[in-house]
Amino acid sequence: MKTYAQALFLAIPLALAPFAQAQHQTFTVVPDQSKVDFLLGGNTHHVQGVFHVQSGSIEFDPDSGKISGSVIVDAGSGNSGEASRDKKMNTDVLDTAHFAQVTFTPSSYQGTIAPSGDSTIQVAGIFTLHGTPHDLTVPMQIHVEGANLTAKGHFTVPYVKWGLKDPSIFILKVAKEVDIDLTLSGHLDRGN
Repeated sequence: MKTYAQALFLAIPLALAPFAQAQHQTFTVVPDQSKVDFLLGGNTHHVQGVFHVQSGSIEFDPDSGKISGSVIVDAGSGNSGEASRDKKMNTDVLDTAHFAQVTFTPSSYQGTIAPSGDSTIQVAGIFTLHGTPHDLTVPMQIHVEGANLTAKGHFTVPYVKWGLKDPSIFILKVAKEVDIDLTLSGHLDRGN
């Protein structure tokens, strides 16, 4: 009887292991379905544009709140619809020759990610811009439908405070912060 009890005690963790492992999930971003929209206010007009998401892979555990991975944006892909302005943004402000990527590396999240439908979470991590890491927390709206996941977030980047050049000239003044709308779409691997 004692041997049976020991065998049962050892078998329970093995029987539950597939359920524990199934909680580990991976969100793989599809770059062509993802984007980073930006809005920079100004005294005469606002500048809107978009950056290209280069890649992204996020691993998370819905039970523990553990999260890791990264999202990489091509810093030189910014397109505001005016080539001369974009060239100035790339050379004078972002210095894309030396800092070709902008990255976000999540470290934790708060909230619950539902297995399907909509969820709201707060994702904390490191936002690296111009080669310098900054702590950032992004509120994210998550939508899961089968094996597809879409994550949308809005946040503000105080780029001048973070050491980037102010592109204002003479009477054309622009805001010292830029509004970002992040849309990440891709596939969800539930680790089954």
